Amino acid sequence: TIDRIEEVATRQRQLLCYLSDNNNRTLLLRFFHFNQYHKQQLVRGDIIQCFGEIKIGRDGLEMHHPEYRLISKGQANLLETTLSPVYPLTGNLHQAQLKKWINTALETLKNSSLSDNFENLAKNSMPTLKQALETLHHPKAGENLEQIAEFRHISQQRLIIEELCAHQLSLLKLKNERKSKISNIFKISKILSKQLSENLGFQLTNAQQRSVDEINTDLALNHPMLRLLQGDVGSGKTIVAVFACLQAIENGFQTAIMAPTEILANQHLHGFSDYLEPLGVKVAFLIGSQNTSERAEQLDAIQSGKAQVIIGTHALFQESVKFNKLGLVVIDEQHKFGVHQRLSLAQKAHNTPHQLVMTATPIPRSLTMSAYADLDTSIIDELPPGRMPIKTIALSSERKDEVVQKIKQVCKDSNQVYWVCTLIEESEVLRAESATKTHQYLQENLPGLSIVLIHGRMNKDEKSKIMHQFANGEINVLVATTVIEVGVNVPNASLMVIENSERLGLAQLHQLRGRVGRGADASICILMYQSPLSANATERIDILRQTNDGFLIANKDLELRGPGEILGTQQTGIADMKIANIVRDGYLLKQVRFYSEQFLQLDEGKQYALIMRWITTDKSQYANT
Repeated sequence: TIDRIEEVATRQRQLLCYLSDNNNRTLLLRFFHFNQYHKQQLVRGDIIQCFGEIKIGRDGLEMHHPEYRLISKGQANLLETTLSPVYPLTGNLHQAQLKKWINTALETLKNSSLSDNFENLAKNSMPTLKQALETLHHPKAGENLEQIAEFRHISQQRLIIEELCAHQLSLLKLKNERKSKISNIFKISKILSKQLSENLGFQLTNAQQRSVDEINTDLALNHPMLRLLQGDVGSGKTIVAVFACLQAIENGFQTAIMAPTEILANQHLHGFSDYLEPLGVKVAFLIGSQNTSERAEQLDAIQSGKAQVIIGTHALFQESVKFNKLGLVVIDEQHKFGVHQRLSLAQKAHNTPHQLVMTATPIPRSLTMSAYADLDTSIIDELPPGRMPIKTIALSSERKDEVVQKIKQVCKDSNQVYWVCTLIEESEVLRAESATKTHQYLQENLPGLSIVLIHGRMNKDEKSKIMHQFANGEINVLVATTVIEVGVNVPNASLMVIENSERLGLAQLHQLRGRVGRGADASICILMYQSPLSANATERIDILRQTNDGFLIANKDLELRGPGEILGTQQTGIADMKIANIVRDGYLLKQVRFYSEQFLQLDEGKQYALIMRWITTDKSQYANT
């Protein structure tokens, strides 16, 4: 209620409107820009509803230039019995206009036959769809506003669960469709597996063996496997995939191993060949940059069946690639491909092939349960024995001289060093220039050491030669421009220096750090940064200093960056949800799974209606389910 109105003359004219409510709580409205008409509208004793930012003034709480609505003294019955919503606006849209449209929609909804997907499933445990929408747009005075602010109100949960169910159901339908298809049954053999185990020189960890067993169980079934293999950096995913390849080979089938970049494909060529070639397995390699004769030779080996394992990039999708008998597909870095490309490679097989998907770093559980609900999951949650935790230190770039002293000490102890230069620019030219300056600085300050530069502008033969020399211990310090170019296994490397570490994400930094710590000696990762650090960058660096646990880091990365950045553009449905948020609403996923499985028992029409109501961005993915 308006108690009094005053006009005061200070350096700037002000109109002051003093309010109080039934509980004698007071509020001052302060207007700096007003006219006589504006002043005459404010009448003592009238009721005013206002919205704005609360400030603490000299005499208590106040608002400056709030939005407001006036109700005359004798018209208290016009006062809304529910709280008034304030909507986020865009462009030239006004609150009054948007409220009018939404109220019209809600009135129309009351008289419509809008299908309620949860009416029979949820019984009385949740409000109906109409009730939930009405409560959220017009909450009663007694509603728990704190719950609404935190998106934990039952009406919000009603909508969140339905939206998450739509996404979950679409993926479960993909999973059921896959399981209805016929695939080649692999008779599990131990002949090549036993030979490989004897050649290894180490025992698989319990988690690796469990993953091998889970994969073998899938391969022995008559429907296609689609399994996600995830584990921390250095947990040994490659060897698990090698055991899967051997089952395909022993059953007379080919395996295609696909990586998102040529550099990663090259790494896999060396990694898989080291295990497979001593067993007499023929490995083919197919990438876009090969010359015509190289490519023709590889294509012939693939089509004739001479090549039992084929490693490559997107080049494997091309029509000219004819497999002789494709039975298993291994895909690395899943979130860089997406569902469509996964299916496109699968269509090159006579029957639907088995598929194993590997990720470079762990995926948070909430994403596994949502974005990857169509995949079964194997988790390698332990590192090989003898791996020592990596000590992580953060240093300002002004202390570069101290890092140089540390490099001297490490190399004196016969260990090797990675120095990674990061540049925010996309240009390979600028990256190479930056790395060249660092290379020169290190050469000047570390005479007598072999310091070699590798960057993206070099040809692949030059890069391969340098990496081979580094792996053989011929190079003391490797200066590199990108993360991927240093992704090799060099047990003798015990120091990782990352320049401008504040520019990289948590998962990227953790993956880089995992390039050391693979040998018997204690390893260190130095995160160099430019001051001042943003709050977000400080938090990222602090997390890395505190833990080496990739699963914990993955969850923190999801909190900081959100699902969109982590999943990439191929999984926009999860990133572009209307009300649900995977990070915030992860605690509801068990309920979501329960309801989604209930929906699978319902009529196809009801399932389709739920999916179409919520998924508006990439319906083609679900059209044929």
